[in-house]
Amino acid sequence: MNDEPSRLQLLHFARRVVVQQATAALAQIDGWIALEERREAERRRGMEMRPAPPDWLIQHGLNRTNVDAVHTGDCWAAAKSGQCRPATRQQAIEALRQQVPACIHCRPDTALGIFD
Repeated sequence: MNDEPSRLQLLHFARRVVVQQATAALAQIDGWIALEERREAERRRGMEMRPAPPDWLIQHGLNRTNVDAVHTGDCWAAAKSGQCRPATRQQAIEALRQQVPACIHCRPDTALGIFD
């Protein structure tokens, strides 16, 4: 009697191996998809819970005592400086009236309706 498997048995075995490997690979990919979906949901929740940016910013010097500039809340230059604090509309107007320079990029004086 021949103990070697037949060609048909070998093909069935190869098919089972491929199905097993494909099932494992799909399970791994499904895990990655689920993880990324959780991360995306967390990012969306974080964005929804983030407070609205302030309407106005006042940029302080390195020693935090002198005031260097007034910015709108969405000014990219203010974001780069890192030395800004939120301000009310009235505080921004008062700073501009006290000769604090307006940012040349976002022009808060124009946005506030203050013209020299």
